[in-house]
Amino acid sequence: MKFIGAGSRPGRPHVDHDRVFTIPNLLTVVRFMGVPLFIWLVLGQKQYAAGVVVLAVMAGTDWIDGYVARRFDQASKLGRVLDPIADRLALIAVAVTLVIAGVVHWLYLAALVIPDAILLVLTLSFFGGHPDLPVSVVGKVRTGLLLLGTPLLVLSRLDTGLSDELFVAAWIVLGLGLLGHWIAAYNYFWAILRKGRRLHDDGGTT
Repeated sequence: MKFIGAGSRPGRPHVDHDRVFTIPNLLTVVRFMGVPLFIWLVLGQKQYAAGVVVLAVMAGTDWIDGYVARRFDQASKLGRVLDPIADRLALIAVAVTLVIAGVVHWLYLAALVIPDAILLVLTLSFFGGHPDLPVSVVGKVRTGLLLLGTPLLVLSRLDTGLSDELFVAAWIVLGLGLLGHWIAAYNYFWAILRKGRRLHDDGGTT
């Protein structure tokens, strides 16, 4: 089974519906709810094992909602906007939590936030809202790597007898994820510029 684009049906056109109450959107809401739960478990209760479970569920819903949307024709315009927002919120909020907990250095958070901040400013200046750009393969792989590496890093804090191995594995995965994060940001940067300039030129000729 392929992980990227899983559930898609060849030859069937992709349509974003106007529906709000769909299973993928419900799963995205679950991912939103996992953020404060993770923060409470790690910072309030010091329950790293339970935090790992929450991260695993959040990562799982990220893949499942895309599969269900494509497989059962439940893709929606709302989900197209909510899904990447949920991913960003989860990654950044979790990173902030881990910085406060002393699990990661603040430079890791900076490496996540700086590209997104630049893209946000560019997007608002051109569109005033969502740019409605397709998610790239690099972006999908990046998100998957970061969602996988984070629980591995939290697991390395537990007394499992494999802390060193998990720590190394986590940073290999996170390092690749951060590399993909900057590559995806670079691609989105130019895609936003091209679309923004095209819309500006079209508006100027009408």
